[in-house]
Amino acid sequence: MGAGGRMPVDSNGKKSEEEVLQRVPVSKPPFTVGDIKKAIPPHCFQRSVLRSFSYVVHDLIIASILYYLATNYIQLLPHPLSYVAWAIYGFVQGCFLTGIWVIAHECGHHAFSDYQWLDDTVGLILHSSLLVPYFSWKYSHRRHHSNTGSLERDEVFVPKHKYELKSFAKYLNNPPGRVLTLLVTLTLGWPMYLLFNVSGRHYERFACHYDPQSPIYSDRERAQILVSDAGVLAFTYGLYHLAAAKGLAWVLCVYGGPLLVVNGFLVLITFLQHTHPALPHYSSSEWDWLRGALATVDRDYGILNKILHNITDTHVAHHLFSTMPHYHAMEATEVIKPILGDYYRLDESPVLKAMWREAKECIYVEPDESGKYKGVFWYNNKL
Repeated sequence: MGAGGRMPVDSNGKKSEEEVLQRVPVSKPPFTVGDIKKAIPPHCFQRSVLRSFSYVVHDLIIASILYYLATNYIQLLPHPLSYVAWAIYGFVQGCFLTGIWVIAHECGHHAFSDYQWLDDTVGLILHSSLLVPYFSWKYSHRRHHSNTGSLERDEVFVPKHKYELKSFAKYLNNPPGRVLTLLVTLTLGWPMYLLFNVSGRHYERFACHYDPQSPIYSDRERAQILVSDAGVLAFTYGLYHLAAAKGLAWVLCVYGGPLLVVNGFLVLITFLQHTHPALPHYSSSEWDWLRGALATVDRDYGILNKILHNITDTHVAHHLFSTMPHYHAMEATEVIKPILGDYYRLDESPVLKAMWREAKECIYVEPDESGKYKGVFWYNNKL
């Protein structure tokens, strides 16, 4: 089916799973980035300081209300109920803190305002409060955007070839193994990526987001990596004093639980945006920026779409125009869908179902079986 074609949909307007899993085209698109941009209303590219800050204030107010309710009322509940209440608080607070993380992510893309210094200041404060090294991640994430879908140069969730899999991979290719893999990925995946570049691009020497000498960064970026480290250390020092004053258990309940949810969401969202049976990956012989940017998928997280500032269901538009503010991304997405045609993919599968399916189906990549596109690779799970 060519670009611009339509797939059958059910009575609710949603594509069937068979249509969703149909591979996207891999030939060079009949449109350019310029064609796509011309179709988007110019105001979608305008950044407003007041509007951007309104989302920061909104999220911080809700986070403060949740903190107040938790610290003043959960202690009044009997112990079995208090444990449940803390778990509910951790999840809900984690959702809104993920929204704050998304705004800091926009700062890294210069999508918050027209002032780079303001974007970096806001981003550094917000990301440091979530123990994220702002400049470190900003630069590695930009390289991800510059090389999306490239097997050699992409920065995160780079799929392996079958021969690169560890010997124990076949023992994890079953329901208990997948549960264990997902559990470890969602809890430890984010810090492991920052510390040891787990699931990241291969470098010839040790790569770490906290190391200014890491091969991830250029010489002109290294000083800012130290600024990122200082931000994380300053907030960690503050948490240490909180633990000394309030107790470690208090800090873990109020901050640790929500942070665990934030970290889990970051990994899950990124995993589902770039891992899908219908999406190709490219070797250097076939890769180009536009096809790489289109090798991502929008997902539907229900009510969380709004809480997460639509990073979930406007990711294709975000990869095409990363400096566009999130509050214009929905409008832009609706405009570009007809232009992208079959090159655009929206998967409205329930998140848990999609997570399980992708963990099952997307184990490694292998060359396109037709032989027509020698540099195109698709996911497989046959071990």
